Amino acid sequence: MIRRVRRARGDGERGSAAVEMVLVTPLLVLVLLVVVAFGLLADARLVVADAAHQAARAASLARTEKDARAQAQQAASAALREATASCAHPSVRLTTGGLTPGATVTARVSCTADLGHLTGTGMPGHLPLAGTAFSVVDTFRSSP
Repeated sequence: MIRRVRRARGDGERGSAAVEMVLVTPLLVLVLLVVVAFGLLADARLVVADAAHQAARAASLARTEKDARAQAQQAASAALREATASCAHPSVRLTTGGLTPGATVTARVSCTADLGHLTGTGMPGHLPLAGTAFSVVDTFRSSP
Protein backbone atom coordinates (compact mmCIF):
# COMPACT_ATOMS: atom_id res chain seq x y z
CA MET A 1 0.00 0.00 0.00
CA ILE A 2 1.30 3.34 -0.93
CA ARG A 3 1.06 6.07 1.58
CA ARG A 4 0.54 9.52 0.43
CA VAL A 5 1.83 12.29 2.50
CA ARG A 6 -0.71 15.01 2.74
CA ARG A 7 0.56 18.44 3.35
CA ALA A 8 -1.55 20.72 5.47
CA ARG A 9 -2.95 23.62 3.58
CA GLY A 10 -1.65 27.03 4.52
CA ASP A 11 1.75 25.97 5.82
CA GLY A 12 3.15 29.17 4.34
CA GLU A 13 0.81 31.29 6.47
CA ARG A 14 1.89 30.09 9.89
CA GLY A 15 2.32 33.01 12.29
CA SER A 16 0.71 35.54 9.96
CA ALA A 17 -2.00 36.37 12.49
CA ALA A 18 0.64 37.34 15.03
CA VAL A 19 2.41 39.55 12.51
CA GLU A 20 -0.87 41.20 11.53
CA MET A 21 -1.68 41.85 15.18
CA VAL A 22 1.73 43.43 15.75
CA LEU A 23 1.17 45.72 12.77
CA VAL A 24 -2.45 46.65 13.58
CA THR A 25 -2.16 47.19 17.36
CA PRO A 26 -0.36 50.57 17.19
CA LEU A 27 -2.98 51.81 14.74
CA LEU A 28 -5.79 50.72 17.06
CA VAL A 29 -4.11 52.43 20.02
CA LEU A 30 -3.73 55.63 17.97
CA VAL A 31 -7.42 55.56 17.01
CA LEU A 32 -8.35 55.06 20.67
CA LEU A 33 -6.21 58.04 21.73
CA VAL A 34 -7.82 60.25 19.07
CA VAL A 35 -11.30 59.25 20.28
CA VAL A 36 -10.32 60.09 23.87
CA ALA A 37 -8.87 63.44 22.76
CA PHE A 38 -12.12 64.34 20.96
CA GLY A 39 -14.08 63.36 24.06
CA LEU A 40 -11.95 65.64 26.22
CA LEU A 41 -12.41 68.45 23.70
CA ALA A 42 -16.20 68.00 23.81
CA ASP A 43 -16.06 68.04 27.60
CA ALA A 44 -14.06 71.29 27.59
CA ARG A 45 -16.67 72.92 25.35
CA LEU A 46 -19.44 71.78 27.69
CA VAL A 47 -17.57 73.21 30.68
CA VAL A 48 -17.26 76.60 28.96
CA ALA A 49 -20.97 76.53 28.03
CA ASP A 50 -21.84 75.74 31.66
CA ALA A 51 -19.65 78.62 32.85
CA ALA A 52 -21.54 80.94 30.49
CA HIS A 53 -24.86 79.68 31.86
CA GLN A 54 -23.75 80.28 35.44
CA ALA A 55 -22.46 83.75 34.56
CA ALA A 56 -25.75 84.71 32.89
CA ARG A 57 -27.79 83.43 35.81
CA ALA A 58 -25.63 85.25 38.38
CA ALA A 59 -25.87 88.48 36.39
CA SER A 60 -29.66 88.21 36.05
CA LEU A 61 -29.98 88.03 39.84
CA ALA A 62 -27.89 91.17 40.43
CA ARG A 63 -29.51 94.49 41.26
CA THR A 64 -27.06 96.83 39.48
CA GLU A 65 -24.95 96.71 36.30
CA LYS A 66 -21.73 96.87 38.28
CA ASP A 67 -22.77 93.99 40.55
CA ALA A 68 -23.97 92.00 37.52
CA ARG A 69 -20.59 92.25 35.82
CA ALA A 70 -18.67 91.37 38.99
CA GLN A 71 -20.94 88.42 39.84
CA ALA A 72 -20.86 87.10 36.27
CA GLN A 73 -17.05 87.18 36.23
CA GLN A 74 -16.90 85.50 39.63
CA ALA A 75 -19.41 82.79 38.68
CA ALA A 76 -17.65 81.98 35.41
CA SER A 77 -14.23 81.83 37.07
CA ALA A 78 -15.56 79.57 39.83
CA ALA A 79 -17.24 77.24 37.32
CA LEU A 80 -14.06 76.92 35.26
CA ARG A 81 -11.93 76.42 38.35
CA GLU A 82 -14.22 73.74 39.83
CA ALA A 83 -14.28 71.84 36.55
CA THR A 84 -10.47 72.02 36.37
CA ALA A 85 -10.77 73.43 32.86
CA SER A 86 -7.58 74.12 30.97
CA CYS A 87 -8.74 77.60 29.96
CA ALA A 88 -6.19 80.36 29.83
CA HIS A 89 -7.31 83.97 30.15
CA PRO A 90 -11.08 83.47 30.43
CA SER A 91 -13.15 86.52 29.56
CA VAL A 92 -16.82 87.28 30.15
CA ARG A 93 -18.79 89.63 27.90
CA LEU A 94 -22.13 90.61 29.32
CA THR A 95 -25.20 92.29 27.86
CA THR A 96 -27.71 93.09 30.58
CA GLY A 97 -30.51 95.02 28.90
CA GLY A 98 -30.51 97.42 31.83
CA LEU A 99 -31.58 94.66 34.23
CA THR A 100 -35.18 95.75 33.82
CA PRO A 101 -37.78 93.12 34.70
CA GLY A 102 -38.25 90.78 31.75
CA ALA A 103 -34.98 91.80 30.05
CA THR A 104 -32.60 89.15 28.78
CA VAL A 105 -29.07 88.92 30.12
CA THR A 106 -26.56 87.45 27.68
CA ALA A 107 -23.21 86.12 28.86
CA ARG A 108 -20.44 84.99 26.51
CA VAL A 109 -17.50 83.20 28.09
CA SER A 110 -14.43 82.65 25.95
CA CYS A 111 -10.97 81.32 26.64
CA THR A 112 -8.06 79.59 24.98
CA ALA A 113 -7.32 75.95 25.77
CA ASP A 114 -3.85 74.48 25.41
CA LEU A 115 -4.22 71.24 23.43
CA GLY A 116 -1.29 69.59 25.18
CA HIS A 117 -2.81 70.16 28.61
CA LEU A 118 -6.36 69.45 27.45
CA THR A 119 -5.64 66.06 25.90
CA GLY A 120 -2.74 65.08 28.14
CA THR A 121 -0.71 64.09 25.08
CA GLY A 122 1.56 67.11 24.75
CA MET A 123 0.03 68.08 21.41
CA PRO A 124 1.14 71.53 20.28
CA GLY A 125 -1.35 74.30 19.65
CA HIS A 126 -4.17 76.24 21.20
CA LEU A 127 -7.91 76.07 20.67
CA PRO A 128 -10.35 78.93 21.26
CA LEU A 129 -13.41 77.88 23.24
CA ALA A 130 -16.55 79.97 23.69
CA GLY A 131 -20.00 79.54 25.12
CA THR A 132 -23.03 81.82 25.16
CA ALA A 133 -26.00 81.64 27.51
CA PHE A 134 -29.13 83.68 28.15
CA SER A 135 -31.08 84.29 31.34
CA VAL A 136 -34.22 86.35 31.81
CA VAL A 137 -34.45 88.89 34.62
CA ASP A 138 -37.38 88.03 36.88
CA THR A 139 -40.48 89.90 35.69
CA PHE A 140 -41.92 90.22 39.20
CA ARG A 141 -39.04 91.98 40.86
CA SER A 142 -38.85 95.70 41.34
CA SER A 143 -36.74 97.81 39.01
CA PRO A 144 -33.21 98.63 40.24
